[in-house]
Amino acid sequence: MGDTENITLQQGDALIVVDMQNDFLPGGSLAVPGGETIIPLLNQYMAWFAALHLPIFATRDWHPANHCSFLQQGGPWPPHCVANSSGADFHPALAWPANTHIISKATTAEKDAYSGFEDADLDAMLWSQGAQRLFIGGVATEYCVLNAVKDVLHKAYQVFVLEDAIRAINLKQDDGLQATQTMTELGAHLTIYRTLQT
Repeated sequence: MGDTENITLQQGDALIVVDMQNDFLPGGSLAVPGGETIIPLLNQYMAWFAALHLPIFATRDWHPANHCSFLQQGGPWPPHCVANSSGADFHPALAWPANTHIISKATTAEKDAYSGFEDADLDAMLWSQGAQRLFIGGVATEYCVLNAVKDVLHKAYQVFVLEDAIRAINLKQDDGLQATQTMTELGAHLTIYRTLQT
């Protein structure tokens, strides 16, 4: 699991935590199985990046109540992550550093966005922070994580997927595995906590 070589964190690295919101975690309207199990590890990643004064970004769905992705509007999903609702809140067990940058996506009724790079300021914010290598974890592997990775690989970043800190919905049994394979085929690297060092 993960790349075998150790990776030294350095200036120019940034952490992106994808969509760790109540509605995507157990008890939520669109829960990712086992999504809560990666919270302690994501907290470790965030603490490490914060200690090194490296930037941390958190993406979130922030939908209007009539969002096009909802079943009632002809979309594929039950209502979830409605702006300012408890379901849209980040899970309370997440220990966000004080300077975490929050990126809201899919904020208009007529357009969905699986990636924090769609119609948001994430790319500009990363460049302003001098980011060159991105480390990405969160949910769901085959949707918002995959699409974020696809988007950043079209830009001038090196991408590391935190293989131990992602979870898939797996509507089909191997969806998450296939998404991980797609990310590596496109040029992303897989890594896990024990391979990172300062």
